[in-house]
Amino acid sequence: MLTRVISGIVLVIAALITILAGGYVLAAVLLLLSLIGYCELMKACRLKEEKPQNNGLMIIGSIGIVLYYLLMVFTTDRTYLFLAIIMILVAFMFLYVLTFPKYHAEQVMSALFNVIYAPVMLSCIYLVRSLPYGEYSVWMIFISSWICDTCAYFVGVAFGKHKMSPKLSPKKSIEGAIGGVAGSAVVGALYAYFIVERVIAEQQITWIFVLISAAGAVISQIGDLAASAIKRNHDIKDYGKLIPGHGGVMDRFDSVIFTAPMIYLLVHLLIRA
Repeated sequence: MLTRVISGIVLVIAALITILAGGYVLAAVLLLLSLIGYCELMKACRLKEEKPQNNGLMIIGSIGIVLYYLLMVFTTDRTYLFLAIIMILVAFMFLYVLTFPKYHAEQVMSALFNVIYAPVMLSCIYLVRSLPYGEYSVWMIFISSWICDTCAYFVGVAFGKHKMSPKLSPKKSIEGAIGGVAGSAVVGALYAYFIVERVIAEQQITWIFVLISAAGAVISQIGDLAASAIKRNHDIKDYGKLIPGHGGVMDRFDSVIFTAPMIYLLVHLLIRA
């Protein structure tokens, strides 16, 4: 537990520094996390081979992720990001056809899923940070995920009686889930009222942030369970050992990965520039 707490504190400090810096620093850190997360997923899905020269799917996916992030940073037209995903699929299909029957269609589809699941969804942190008032709204991603996780744990320990998903995660309770959403909403409201209201005074920003943080908290718990389901399907305990006490990137950022696209969508819809 002590190792987990210390690692958590280090992660929070690193997140603060990276998010506050924004720009190239944030993009570079997210790219690194994305590549590690992609590698963890490929390994979990048995798509990463022991001999590097045989890792065609791994290589194409990694190159595609790097190109995706370069387009994200150096272009303002987000249409290119959608096209980048399509081109990654095309590259996978080139490999599939030219090396047939080395890879099965399911492996190619799984590789594309892994590109989208961690790298593309994680890139939404940068996209939120790049929006008007993004230096304020980007924190909702972490309030909706890490605060929710903490509140859900303590409420679940104190009051949890009804299992939310007994086969997938026996320790998680409905009471804990509700506590996580409520805790995120409260923290989001306090953050908006005492900090963001002074910057975006012309909008009812506190209520907007309550909605965003609550919706994000719901999605974050789905992300947590989704990552757990994949581990159960492939009979692994952790995705990796990068973060002491937490596991790999996919173990620690599973909820953040799901929350980031939701926050990006809601900020786009609800906060006026």
